[in-house]
Amino acid sequence: MDRSAIAMTLSLRKLLALLLVPAAVASCSGQQVLNSLTSTSGFNRSTNLPYEKASGLTLDVYKPNNQNDRPTVVFFYGGRWSSGNKKDFEFVGGALASAGYCTVIPDVRQYPMVRFPAFVEDGAKAIKWVHDKIDDYGCDSKRVFVMGHSSGAHVAAMLALNEQFLKGVGGSRTWLRGMIGLAGPYDFLPLTDPMLRDLFGPVDKFEQSQPILYVDGQNPPLLLMAGEDDEIVPVKNTRSLAASVARAGGPVETVIYPKMPHARLLSSIGPYMRNQSDVLAQITSFLDKWTTSPYQRNTGPSFETTPFTP
Repeated sequence: MDRSAIAMTLSLRKLLALLLVPAAVASCSGQQVLNSLTSTSGFNRSTNLPYEKASGLTLDVYKPNNQNDRPTVVFFYGGRWSSGNKKDFEFVGGALASAGYCTVIPDVRQYPMVRFPAFVEDGAKAIKWVHDKIDDYGCDSKRVFVMGHSSGAHVAAMLALNEQFLKGVGGSRTWLRGMIGLAGPYDFLPLTDPMLRDLFGPVDKFEQSQPILYVDGQNPPLLLMAGEDDEIVPVKNTRSLAASVARAGGPVETVIYPKMPHARLLSSIGPYMRNQSDVLAQITSFLDKWTTSPYQRNTGPSFETTPFTP
C-alpha cells in the first residue's frame, strides 16, 4: 500500500472515530471504546500495585515518559459506590499522563461488600501509599491532587474536606495540593433510594455522609465541574458545595457546562472528544496553577467560570 493510500485509510479511521465515539460513550461500552483509542506512546503504566494487602486492594500508576518528579493526581472513578474497575479508566490515566501528570487510579471496596465510610477510608489508604511510595516511580509525593467523577468525586471531596480520614492514616490535608470534582454528589439529602439508605445508614448517620457538612474554609483548592444536563447527579450539588466553601473563605472554582450530561463530562477528556469542550484544559490549568503556587489563605476570591462549548 502506497503512502497516499495509507494516509487516506488513517483519515477515514479518524473520521469514523469522530462520528462514532460520541455515540459510543453514551452507551455501556463507552469506556472500552475510549480505552481502545488511547495512545500509550506518551506514558508507561505499572499495574496492580498493592496498597492495602488485607483487603487485596491495588492501584495503577501512569507516568509520563521521560519526565521525573511530576505532580501526582489520584483519580477515583464513579459507579454509584457499587461498581467499576480501575482498568476501565485507562483513558483518564492516559489523558493526564500525556499532559505531564503522574496519575494513580486505585480500586476501593464497593457496596454491598462494605458501607460508608469504608470506601473513603480505602481512599485515604491510597493517598498514604502515594505519600510513602510514589517517589519510587519517578513521581512527586509532595504535590498530590485528588480527583473524582460521580461517586468518586464524593470520595475525593470527603478526603479534601474531612481531615479525619487522612489523620486516620497518619496524615493531614496538607498532603493535598487540591481536589477536582466532576459531577459529584456533595449535598444529596434526603435519601429516598433504598440502596443509598442502606449504603449510608443507619438514618442517624446520613448527615455524616455529606461532604458539605465538613466545610470549614481550611480545605485545599477545589475545582468543581458539572453539567446542567446531568441526569444522574443534579448540578445543585456542585453549586451548593461551592457556595458553602466560598462563604467559609475557602478556595473554590466552579465550571458549569450548559449542555453536558453526566457521563459526557468525564468522557470529554478522552481521545477524539477533547475538541468538544474544554474540560481537560480546565483541569490541567487548575493543576498547573496550584502545582507551581501552593495555596495561601486569603489570596483571592472564589469564582465561577464560563466554559468553552462549541
